[in-house]
Amino acid sequence: MPGYKKLGRTSDQRKAILRGLVTDLLRNERITTTQTRAREAGRRAEKMITLAKRGDLHARRQVLAYVYDEDVVAKLFDDIAPRYEDRDGGYTRILKLGPRRGDAAEEVFLELV
Repeated sequence: MPGYKKLGRTSDQRKAILRGLVTDLLRNERITTTQTRAREAGRRAEKMITLAKRGDLHARRQVLAYVYDEDVVAKLFDDIAPRYEDRDGGYTRILKLGPRRGDAAEEVFLELV
């Protein structure tokens, strides 16, 4: 059993969805999605913030390999990472919104603390 949720997608689709969610989360600092996707995206976003806290060139290149937008990477390193300098993890929060109209999937806000 893998250490992640498959989200009912092939590996390339799953990677693209999560990269998009993480990029949007770091850009807007709050997104609305399903609970399962939020948990997986939150894990990856926390890893990106931890890399950004290191602040060196190698960490920046590792984040650039995952996040789609260079402006978002600049925001991550310049604005977001310094905010969490004294915090050891727990950078994201999930707030439940209730079932989605249509398919009743549990919708949540995923936001930066």
